[in-house]
Amino acid sequence: MVTYEKIDPSMKRTFDGAEAGKGAVYEWDGNGKAGSGRMEILETSPTKITIKLDFLKPFEGHNTAEFILETKSDSSTHVTWAIQGPNQFIGKMISIFVSMDQMIGKDFETGLSNIKALTEK
Repeated sequence: MVTYEKIDPSMKRTFDGAEAGKGAVYEWDGNGKAGSGRMEILETSPTKITIKLDFLKPFEGHNTAEFILETKSDSSTHVTWAIQGPNQFIGKMISIFVSMDQMIGKDFETGLSNIKALTEK
């Protein structure tokens, strides 16, 4: 979703598990900015996608990402993207000095813009 694929086009990618939907796994191993990690789809429905998101590098983090899809009266879809997980010591320290919105807000905006562009093709 985020443009890490563009940040490190030569990163190693692995697909495993189900071909699509629940159980599908995507793993990546890239440069310092892209880092490495793993995503697994836990749940899909017409209104929600839940993903287990594990970052390994540059910082370890284990989160759950959700995409909530709400159909509007004009047939458009409003997408809400949220990530939840424990805030470990390093995250707490960073949040004292830097707003999380400033740190990753642009990544969310870029990811949502990418989803919009793909769905409007």
